[in-house]
Amino acid sequence: MAQQALPERGARLGRPRGAAAAEKTVHGVVLLLPGGPETGTGRPSRLSVASVLPLTRRLVRAGRAEGLTAHVVHYRHRGWNGEAAHPAADAAWAVDEVVRRYGDVPVCLVGHGLGARAALRAAGHEAVVSVVALAPWLPEPESGLDPEPVKQLVGRQVLIAHGTNDQRTDPELSYRLAERAKKANRDVCRFEVHTDGHGLHHHRSEVQALTADFLLGSLFTHGYSRPVADALAAPPPLGLRMPLAAGFGSSLPR
Repeated sequence: MAQQALPERGARLGRPRGAAAAEKTVHGVVLLLPGGPETGTGRPSRLSVASVLPLTRRLVRAGRAEGLTAHVVHYRHRGWNGEAAHPAADAAWAVDEVVRRYGDVPVCLVGHGLGARAALRAAGHEAVVSVVALAPWLPEPESGLDPEPVKQLVGRQVLIAHGTNDQRTDPELSYRLAERAKKANRDVCRFEVHTDGHGLHHHRSEVQALTADFLLGSLFTHGYSRPVADALAAPPPLGLRMPLAAGFGSSLPR
């Protein structure tokens, strides 16, 4: 007897953190999209999910008073896998699932590496109001692929942050994407994390504070901090090469 094929694993949301976990009214949702390799159809690594948990906890603390709920997205497959773009499809599914669970609430997508690319791709969903792309993995120009789309970013608040010493994802590629996106959408800014690498570990506190500041400003009624407001208002290249200052966010809520 021929062996029957197993059904494909579905994407899923990790357990809720924040308002939903405390059985309080949810006023906004942030979806965390982990990184991963370029190819691979096996199960995602547990380490990739674990890598975004510190940022998840930081965002939940910052948004506690606002009714923020956070979920980590668990992908079907560990890789991007060419035109299949599995993580982007899973991110779009995750936003649909948020709407099904919580109704008409604003959503922020926060991704790192491959997850940052997925966040940018899935930004066109009508429930998404903002995107944070940390060290986004983007295709090289010589790959022969079409340029990464930016039309879906129109009407969204977009923050990109990239380490200048990133050896895995070229920071110049994220600058070029930000430059194209800025032409279609003025609400785009990009911060450079000097001397930091792909994981943004050396300035983790500042990157987490920057993400929290942008999240609160885009999902709720908070104003942005002065550096973020200046970066959004400044024309290229200034607003797309804004240095992330050491100690950023030291006075922001933790």
